[in-house]
Amino acid sequence: MKIMGLDYGDRRIGVAVSDSLGWTAQGLETIERRREGSEFERIAELVKLHEVEEIVVGLPKNMNGTIGPRGEICMAFAEELRSRLDLPVHLWDERLTTVSAQRTLLEADVSRKKRKGVVDKMAASLILQNYLDSKSIK
Repeated sequence: MKIMGLDYGDRRIGVAVSDSLGWTAQGLETIERRREGSEFERIAELVKLHEVEEIVVGLPKNMNGTIGPRGEICMAFAEELRSRLDLPVHLWDERLTTVSAQRTLLEADVSRKKRKGVVDKMAASLILQNYLDSKSIK
């Protein structure tokens, strides 16, 4: 069963997908949000192409665990995905995943221009991998 991970942002959505055993997450692509609703079409195409059965959307929480305006936007996005794709959509605490992705890319000496192109995809991979790891512990 494959699971898709999404790092939802104002301009871009990072996409990752698990292997069929649900053990590892691989970054897939970054979707540019150019026109209203186009991201849903692309996500639907990827769900079909990769035979995805569940989706995990990163939920940005404040450091004290509360949900702010950004988190509410992600919750609305997850609800829209649920209704459009008729798939289970889970929200996963994504605190510091983008920071972690940026740090990893900096340590790997990736240029600023290249970092911008892959950080969202990498953050989606981290969100999905954390979710997969939590499932394997249970």
